[in-house]
Amino acid sequence: MENRLPFKPGSLLFAPMEGVTEESYRIAVSRAFPEWDLFATDFLRVPSQGLYKTQKILSHFGESVYQNESLKKKTTFQILTSERANTIQTVQLIDALGFEHLDLNLGCPSKKVNAHKGGAYLLSDLPVLRKILKDVRSNFSKCFTVKIRIGYRDTNNFEDLLKLFEDEGVEAITIHGRTRDQLYRGLADWSYIKKAVELSNLPIIGNGDVWNTDDITRMFKETGCHSVMAARGALKTPWLATLYRDYQDELNEAFLMIERKKFVEIYFYELEKEYRREGKKTENILKRFKALSRYIFDDFDEDGVLRDSFLRSRSYNEFSDKLGSLFS
Repeated sequence: MENRLPFKPGSLLFAPMEGVTEESYRIAVSRAFPEWDLFATDFLRVPSQGLYKTQKILSHFGESVYQNESLKKKTTFQILTSERANTIQTVQLIDALGFEHLDLNLGCPSKKVNAHKGGAYLLSDLPVLRKILKDVRSNFSKCFTVKIRIGYRDTNNFEDLLKLFEDEGVEAITIHGRTRDQLYRGLADWSYIKKAVELSNLPIIGNGDVWNTDDITRMFKETGCHSVMAARGALKTPWLATLYRDYQDELNEAFLMIERKKFVEIYFYELEKEYRREGKKTENILKRFKALSRYIFDDFDEDGVLRDSFLRSRSYNEFSDKLGSLFS
């Protein structure tokens, strides 16, 4: 099969995350830290009743991103579906808009999603999964990939899943090294990523517990994976790809702290610019900043105290003043 992946071996991918990787966030991070090779929308839930219109698809992807050819090529459209959902019609709409890359979410551990037999649940029902894969593959003309966990309740289906994906025309697999039932507990088991590299002819993207540049290096070395995807590690350190690409020879603790303050300033500056551009109200910007603050101040001295201080900000100006004090 022709390699149609929109990224090369050794790439660093910013994971799709519900409620985070909306258009404005992706634009801001891609401008602040362009070393990331790929971004992704958060998943679009395919409806079981009614059909989406073209405008809904464009809005989810982001019209500004859609109109920017370089950003469009650097962005994956992710969907989440189930047996009873209108998968074919939704995928046909996505295909008609000319997106280069469609990803199917088979890793979401949400209790609600799995109760409706979507996300990681499908890893336990191979006949249904096969039909969904066929429906997507036969209606999407460009690159089709999946993002999975290593199993639902256990890993008994893992090797069968690898073969299924290859048989049904999937072009790459992102593997998070936990089962659905593990949620985010314990350590991600990268041995399954290595096993997939050895057993499958498809490019394998490693995911799970990628927190720093050493983890990226180790993931590549230990698993032989094609590329690496960071999720919570990317929320904590949105400049992780920048550090890996440009600062490998300077990563001592003192340097990292100086650079972290500089990168935090760039991060919030670009986010505010995008939120203002799309018309977010100041109180909503504060709400988003507080949500992101739950991750961004890890590794600072007294990070818990610092984080709580930002979370207690009663106004945008108070939050902004605290950022200014931090940078000075």
